[in-house]
Amino acid sequence: VERAIGPRTRIVAVTAMSNVTGYMPPIDAIVERAHAVGAVVLLDGAQYVSHHPTDVAALGCDFLVFSGHKMCGPTGIGVLYGRMSALEEMDPFLFGGDMISRVTLDGAVWAHIPERFEGGTPNIAGAIGLGAAAEFLMSADPHAIVDHERRLSLKLRRALQEFDGLTVYGDTTDAPHGGIVSFNMDGLHPNDIGTLLDQQGIAVRTGFHCAQPFMDHFGITGTVRASFFLYNTEEEVDTFVHALQRVRDILG
Repeated sequence: VERAIGPRTRIVAVTAMSNVTGYMPPIDAIVERAHAVGAVVLLDGAQYVSHHPTDVAALGCDFLVFSGHKMCGPTGIGVLYGRMSALEEMDPFLFGGDMISRVTLDGAVWAHIPERFEGGTPNIAGAIGLGAAAEFLMSADPHAIVDHERRLSLKLRRALQEFDGLTVYGDTTDAPHGGIVSFNMDGLHPNDIGTLLDQQGIAVRTGFHCAQPFMDHFGITGTVRASFFLYNTEEEVDTFVHALQRVRDILG
């Protein structure tokens, strides 16, 4: 971070929780360093917000983005939070109804924030669904969700240590991380593992996870990713391990 952020840096974009490994970087230190050189900070909270208590003032970020479908909500809708002083410096890039207070032949006067950034007919059904999902998650104890997911992910990580020829990525149990476990098995393609797990009723994601530079860094073509949320159980971890043993038996 010290090397990457310098006097010419204007914006620092960083994930608050990796969607590949679940790792959570030291946001406080990154924000402090960025602000010290006059840069603004954009946090990708797609994985983070639905799994952890989120206080934008405490995080100190200038912008935070997250998506509905990662928090039990509908697809096709997300949120951009912006610090008011930062938003006031920005002009709209998307144009449509309800974003202006006055239009003339020579120009326009933008509406107040946030309407000026919401041009056109919004995703009404999606917004209602996202609101319901947010209320549902806020009614739960976010710290209990964190503890629950960490317990499940640690149980799976320990179980995977018993598999020969299996590599877990980002397996640093002392570092803060969420309920994500990504791994590969020697000689087996992640897609083949995912297909056989699917046939046993287990849903995982395989491939690059929209993080191809990460895969290039490790010289791999993708991983198998198991993710936990508040609805998963310890029994399902045992079921997953048993299913993975069958995959190894089938594919050798």
